[in-house]
Amino acid sequence: MELGYLLRVRGQVQGVGFRPHCWQLARRMGLRGWVLNDAQGVLIAVAGLRAGDFAAALRADAPPLARIEVIEVTPHRFDNCSAPGPGFEIRASGGPGAETRVTPDAATCPDCLADIRGTGRRAGYAFTNCTNCGPRFTIVTGLPYDRAQTTMAPFALCPACRAEYEDPADRRFHAQPVACPDCGPRTWLATRDGAEVPGEAIALAAERLRAGEILAIKGLGGYHLCCDATNAAAIERLRARKHRPTKPLALMAPLALIRRHATVSDAAATRLADPAAPILLLPRAGKPLPDSLAPGLDELGWMLPATPLHHLLSDAMARPLVMTSGNLSGEPQAIGNDEARATLGGIAEAFVQHDRAIARRLDDQVERMSPRGPVVLRRGRGSVPGTLPLPPGLPDGQVLACGGQMKSAICLVKSGRALLSHHLGELDAPLTWQAYQQADGDYAGLFDHAPEAVAVDRHPDFRASQHGAERARAAGLPLVRVQHHHAHMAACMAEAGWGAEDGPVAGIILDGLGLGDDGTVWGGEILLGSYAGARRAAALAPAPLPGGDRAQSEPWRNAVMRLDAAGLGAAADRLFPDAPRALLRQAASSGMNAPLSSSVGRLFDAAAACLGICPDAQGYEGEAAMRLEALAGRARDVETPRWDLAEGVETGTLDPAPLFHGLIEGLARGTSGAALARGVHLWIADSFARPARALVARGEARAVALSGGCFQNALLSEMITEALCDLPVLHHADVPAGDGGLALGQAVIALARRGADWKDPDRITW
Repeated sequence: MELGYLLRVRGQVQGVGFRPHCWQLARRMGLRGWVLNDAQGVLIAVAGLRAGDFAAALRADAPPLARIEVIEVTPHRFDNCSAPGPGFEIRASGGPGAETRVTPDAATCPDCLADIRGTGRRAGYAFTNCTNCGPRFTIVTGLPYDRAQTTMAPFALCPACRAEYEDPADRRFHAQPVACPDCGPRTWLATRDGAEVPGEAIALAAERLRAGEILAIKGLGGYHLCCDATNAAAIERLRARKHRPTKPLALMAPLALIRRHATVSDAAATRLADPAAPILLLPRAGKPLPDSLAPGLDELGWMLPATPLHHLLSDAMARPLVMTSGNLSGEPQAIGNDEARATLGGIAEAFVQHDRAIARRLDDQVERMSPRGPVVLRRGRGSVPGTLPLPPGLPDGQVLACGGQMKSAICLVKSGRALLSHHLGELDAPLTWQAYQQADGDYAGLFDHAPEAVAVDRHPDFRASQHGAERARAAGLPLVRVQHHHAHMAACMAEAGWGAEDGPVAGIILDGLGLGDDGTVWGGEILLGSYAGARRAAALAPAPLPGGDRAQSEPWRNAVMRLDAAGLGAAADRLFPDAPRALLRQAASSGMNAPLSSSVGRLFDAAAACLGICPDAQGYEGEAAMRLEALAGRARDVETPRWDLAEGVETGTLDPAPLFHGLIEGLARGTSGAALARGVHLWIADSFARPARALVARGEARAVALSGGCFQNALLSEMITEALCDLPVLHHADVPAGDGGLALGQAVIALARRGADWKDPDRITW
């Protein structure tokens, strides 16, 4: 009998080289024992003089992709802790469910980058990877996660790669995608008809890009459309062919090159270099690039090369590249070679293709920096299928939450963890709907998930809600219908770790559109409550949305309605003389296809239209508000007008008439558009902060949560945060503030309502 320790390590610790790391660390420390994967994470037994120091050593020096959440250390007496050979062994995984976790895809690590730029056998090889980097989630076809259950299965390991794969001292030990030019995938350049062009693919691609061509390039989670980001003519051709007139285009370049065109703080540089390799919004600076990359915006979305193929192409080009999703407008990315040529053949002149299949579509993650660190705008490659901890105090249970219609995502909760999916997109598109259904099955398998209840948005016409209702009906499960903005609030609370017993919260929920409790369209609320329930404590005064969906795409419609409501109809006539105002007013008066809405998203559209920002039509969702934010960022604080705050705070209805009077008067005085745009943001921030502050002051709320798609606006977020500076404020970070985070909120609300509420027919239907 020998005294030692059992260590239970939980977190992202499988598929990241954790076992060989333990093996190497134990050998250096002169310890005996073993390590294995099981259904709960990693289990380690250690004995020896320094066994008590092993947990601290693990925390201080974990593998690059590991995310240790907790190490539970238990003193233990071992009958036979000594292992054969060197004294510490990697044992076969134990228990049902072992090795079922798959880590997110990770950008090329420095060691592999050195390999492809060196002179060894992987020099210039586009599929170089190791335990610390490379594809994971995008190549998995089944469980358990081993090579036979990935799209690398057709590529048998050569003797050299097999030796690396089986050597615990090698960084490629049990790296499932390990390969080399002798045994792995290959890449080539193809024409639109599929013919392979003779020559080395990367060199041929660089030559064509320098000549101004548009290429489709196969990445980790799908194809990208690529062109020279310094070539304005190529950018315009890409926009015309893709029917994407103004939506920002993502860019890729090495860090040194990004610094020539953008302001890159130390924190931003660190985030760019993270294994997630996100697209990060950075202010334009230095040497200018064509305005057409992001018309009207002062930020560009940049990412570093994420794979060896992208590094090799960037090295060959030595200039920034446009790297935008390879899809037709409104559809998801192409992932198959034949599919790409069929769908993108009218856009791209040639295709950089390879023979490693993509198991699932996965968009790039999009983030921006805030004073509190990076904030995720779109969840994607590099984050999923990672999990998030649930806040304390909620009942245990397994819930499937189906999310919303736009920017859809699903969420599964189990054993105190939430798995929030990647961005799936607009569910009306057939291929997106197919990807949504695949994600439902994929994540259930990865999480070994068997739901006990299904949560959906209250809107009956959302395809996600209909899917969830059918899932619940087929399995005989409770169906929890959740109000859209309560889900936003709960998502923010959950991400911030706000416990179920921590007290009520005032949620400032500023959004586009969501069905409210009263049957109207909400989008500018202050909710008061908890996970179990919330009531509307204040809201923006509603206005009609004449034309329904057209009011979302044509900002002038919202402007006329808001100006009329403020008694400024004559100003609307002056600002929009050619618009069919009479017909619009007639429709609003009759209530025909003109639902009432308190949406702050539409309020931003109205204010933007008054300032001449894309009043007739938006080229993409949120364009008017994004351009208004950019314009406001060009003003100084001292220039910002301060208008009277919203009327009606005492009655809980925030009337924006003072905002529009201030706008029209400012235009008449010749106040700069930048100052007026900043004034709009300040008015909204202060008008919503004041009643939220009052709820906390009266003891009705203990904190303020900020959620909804409008909080992807960095200026608005910081203005409201400043107005609440002495109060506890809950923010989003890893969970999108917009509809990409809805499913998390739905899931925790469903958990909070577990028990008798799951049987309440007034709240739960099948």
